[in-house]
Amino acid sequence: MADKLALIGWLMAAATLFAGCAAETYTVGDDLGWTIPPLGAVAYRTWAAKEDFDLGDNIVFRWSGTHDVVQVTKEGYDNCTATNSTTLSPIQTTSPSTFTLNSTAPHYFICTVDNHCRLGQKLTVQTEASAAAGPVLKTGALSALLLAVAAFISL
Repeated sequence: MADKLALIGWLMAAATLFAGCAAETYTVGDDLGWTIPPLGAVAYRTWAAKEDFDLGDNIVFRWSGTHDVVQVTKEGYDNCTATNSTTLSPIQTTSPSTFTLNSTAPHYFICTVDNHCRLGQKLTVQTEASAAAGPVLKTGALSALLLAVAAFISL
């Protein structure tokens, strides 16, 4: 009986670990979406600052109307330009567009339509530095693992 309980505990811990390490998906700007923000670039800076991005997470740009999105270098971001030397991805013209955060370096995105970028339609996303070592155990997964280990030891 004790072996069965231990096995169940280990299976629960493993399932929790896998769920805790799964990539998350974030919709840029939440309800605002990807648009010219009413108060300028502060809207996207504020949105990004409240999120906890990790390696492997996905960010989804959703918009209506005439917009696009492209990942650019810091120079492209600072100058609101998407030239051959500054683009890191093709310009995405169809909503929704999804990008995977695949490095710990900052990720820069802009809209290339007219002066949208200069009006604040630009975003910087930074993954957590702790994600550089690989998948991170989320707090709940770590707690479940510790409980399972404690239960196993006490049997």
